[in-house]
Amino acid sequence: MTANLHPESSPEPKPHDSDATTPDESDTESIATTEHDDDDHDGFRPSRLEIRQSRSRTSSINAGPNRSRTSLGPRLSRPATLPTVLISHIRSRPAGGYAFTHPLSHVPTTKEHLVEFNGPDDPYKPVNWPIHKKVVTTALYGLVTMTSTWASASYAPGTRQVADEFGVGTQVAVLGTSLFLIGFGVGPLLWAPLSEVYGRRIAVFVPMFIAICFSFGSATAKDLQTLMLTRFFAAFFASAPVTNTGGVLGDLYSPAYRGVGIAGYAMAVVGGPSIGPIVSAALVSQPNLGWRWSEYLTGILQAFVLTIAVIFIDETYPPKLLVNKARRLRIETGNWALHAKFEEWDVSINELARKFLVRPVQLLCTPICFLMATYASFCYGIIYMQLGSIPIIFGEVRGWSLFVSTLPFVCILLGAILGCVGNVWNSLVYNRYYQAAGNRAVPERRLPPMMVGSVLFAGGQFVTGWTANPKIHWIVPCIGLVLLGTGFFMIFQGALNYLVDTFQMYAASAVAANTFLRSCFACAFPLVVGPMYHNLGVGPGSSIPAGFAVLLIPVPFVFFAYGKRIRARSKWSKASVFD
Repeated sequence: MTANLHPESSPEPKPHDSDATTPDESDTESIATTEHDDDDHDGFRPSRLEIRQSRSRTSSINAGPNRSRTSLGPRLSRPATLPTVLISHIRSRPAGGYAFTHPLSHVPTTKEHLVEFNGPDDPYKPVNWPIHKKVVTTALYGLVTMTSTWASASYAPGTRQVADEFGVGTQVAVLGTSLFLIGFGVGPLLWAPLSEVYGRRIAVFVPMFIAICFSFGSATAKDLQTLMLTRFFAAFFASAPVTNTGGVLGDLYSPAYRGVGIAGYAMAVVGGPSIGPIVSAALVSQPNLGWRWSEYLTGILQAFVLTIAVIFIDETYPPKLLVNKARRLRIETGNWALHAKFEEWDVSINELARKFLVRPVQLLCTPICFLMATYASFCYGIIYMQLGSIPIIFGEVRGWSLFVSTLPFVCILLGAILGCVGNVWNSLVYNRYYQAAGNRAVPERRLPPMMVGSVLFAGGQFVTGWTANPKIHWIVPCIGLVLLGTGFFMIFQGALNYLVDTFQMYAASAVAANTFLRSCFACAFPLVVGPMYHNLGVGPGSSIPAGFAVLLIPVPFVFFAYGKRIRARSKWSKASVFD
């Protein structure tokens, strides 16, 4: 549900020459004097020799100390790659681009012109913001994310009405949920890189506005294919806050307090799939409203929260903040050489693709990332499996009405609250180990809640499935759902924190791998739960995923005991190993 908690460092621009100096005023004046034409005293005009040199594509101009004062500087043009050659033919321009020249192009700016934060305690730096500003920012981003996950689950109660209206089977109508979850997995591949180029606000708010349009498009769909397409694209754009809010938390909190911030944010994420089905069921059960109003309400809720977020949320991405600072300083001081390090980076699609497409696959080949991401993704899929299993257990088996049969979703939310308390307590304990290690991450100390949650998660599934019989009091399967929600929260957040602490330099790629894998799991579970429960029965059907959960219980225990040794053997994670 989150992405790039600790964004990987952007590709390093060309380093400054510490010995290079900017020409003083007299040197600049002498250059202008020698290069003026006798007939033109109002502006700068190069000589004929200089014009021939600038037009010649084969000339090589050196920028040494004995450089001629009459040269215009080195040629600045991009290499002629295949895409640029094709574009050049289409637009009728030189394949390598135009060669730009300037009298001072051979003189690089120095480090003195770089705009940085004013020390580690600079109040402009997000990690130093007042606590109330951090809380408000976290809460608003969490609410924006909640509206996205709300949309993923609010469709489920109206599945039968969708099937009846468009004349298809219920299993086909469930695709509206599965396609949404697929969009959740594909979207981060685009929005995560954009957040590191244009900042968090643009990469979250603009896609979210488009998602709102598709939510209303789903509400007004005239046929099934339109509904399926709008559901997919609503998820594709709504995945922006899901993946980038993690990066916001990485901007705001130091590792010592990041666990607490993620706990609060994750509560908002779990709240969407827990409360959304209940509210939607209340709308669907009204004859004069129906499933379309569940989509209308989703769009209205998203628009309301987004409007508040746009008003109150500031940019949190430090490189983007420094760009804004440098721009303001240039205008106020008139020193146009001032710039941020981030402005030296010529954005490369290849570098972004390697970071968010190739590297996540490479990390998935490591045992830590593969097992942790698989475990977290499996738990995520089980939560979305409840969109189909809870109505079957309490609606079909126990005979409750549509609205009442969705109320047990509150039990998952209560379990998540208990899991949140456990994770916050562990974060306070983790701080002691963090400080003892010299303010360095201690990944294995993130795992104790996950170890407890792995047992609760598997046990909750068995309890819920095997107590579905109406002869057993309804409170018993509800207790099973509370255990399931507690275990899910402890596992999911513990795995995320462990991945970030382990792959510190490549945390964005590790989270991207986790995001994509969990959506692959989540889109499949809603499709299989109905046939599985109807053909095998609730008890045996729930035992299958519960059995896999039992097989995954040893994962956090193994990494708690041997994680440091395993990390030391991988080039991706050995940087997190300290003596």
